[in-house]
Amino acid sequence: MRPGDPFVDAGGLEECVPTVRGTPDHGDAWSRPWDETGVVCPEFTLRRHIGSHDGAVIADYELTAEPGYRFVWAAHALLDVSPAARLLAPAGTPVLITDPAPVLRDWPAGLAALGPDDGTATGAVLEHGQIRVVDGDHQLDLLVECAGQPVSIALWRNLRGWPADEPYRSVGVEPMLGRTFDRDDPARAVAVVPGSGVVRWRLTLTAFVPAES
Repeated sequence: MRPGDPFVDAGGLEECVPTVRGTPDHGDAWSRPWDETGVVCPEFTLRRHIGSHDGAVIADYELTAEPGYRFVWAAHALLDVSPAARLLAPAGTPVLITDPAPVLRDWPAGLAALGPDDGTATGAVLEHGQIRVVDGDHQLDLLVECAGQPVSIALWRNLRGWPADEPYRSVGVEPMLGRTFDRDDPARAVAVVPGSGVVRWRLTLTAFVPAES
């Protein structure tokens, strides 16, 4: 792959920055070679340190760019979950449903259940920095923290509703900086680099898997 190539939906977790939708497709970082500390892009440098604490995976990020630089970052996590999986977040939290048509609702807004496949594709942005994915006895907590910047959880609930010619199942649960998929969206909050030229944030992933009997 090369910078500017269309995004490849292959599963796992990709770093989408400085945007998810728009140009470049799913950002400028995923298609570039990374070294052990991060990646250098034309408009910014992203550094990432991954560690652990009390069974949680912790990723600390640092983005350096010109003050005033507007961006969206998403940990674009595509999860292999069963039709019985569900999402847990505080009831009443605002959630912007972006697809198939923009509308602002309160959580759960019909989004908590992740299956079975029903031929729909829904995108949404939950205005909260933490969510829990429950699938049977398995549980995954995702938390994003960043002082002074808007945080959210983006959802992509594609239950064989997209694309029209060859629909497939794809479930994305994506901690974000910003509250939109597109950094050029004038109506929604994005992250903005302050006068220091640096933004730092933390992603924490905590999984619970039952012990084998």
